[in-house]
Amino acid sequence: MAKAKGTPADPWQLKTPPLTSDYTMHREVIGGADLLVCTVGKTVLHYDARAIDDLHAMLKKHGDWMELGSADEQKPAKEGTVEAWGRSPRNPVGGWYGKKKGLRGRFGMYMPPLLEALGLAEVEHNARGNRMKAK
Repeated sequence: MAKAKGTPADPWQLKTPPLTSDYTMHREVIGGADLLVCTVGKTVLHYDARAIDDLHAMLKKHGDWMELGSADEQKPAKEGTVEAWGRSPRNPVGGWYGKKKGLRGRFGMYMPPLLEALGLAEVEHNARGNRMKAK
């Protein structure tokens, strides 16, 4: 379970699924939008905060393990993965959960550990080919 509050002053301290990189996330309203602010080194990404509940609901409905399939925005996402769902016109927001043009990808890298920390999902931690499922 996440001990941090997920605020700018007390962000969630997370590791990528292969456990190779540290990053933080917190929830913040910016320009009237409820966002998840993901800081990886000096790079800052924004995701729609609905992603937490929407991804959890999708995984519950899916009912089994789902490949993460993380990819940069400029690269296509493998069909049937968390990454593909996070940018699909068929998801609840009708497209990208990522909000910063050019940095909208990597949904399948940075969202799964947050759901795991919040106790909403299980995530594999292999060197490659990780999957997740709802708790």
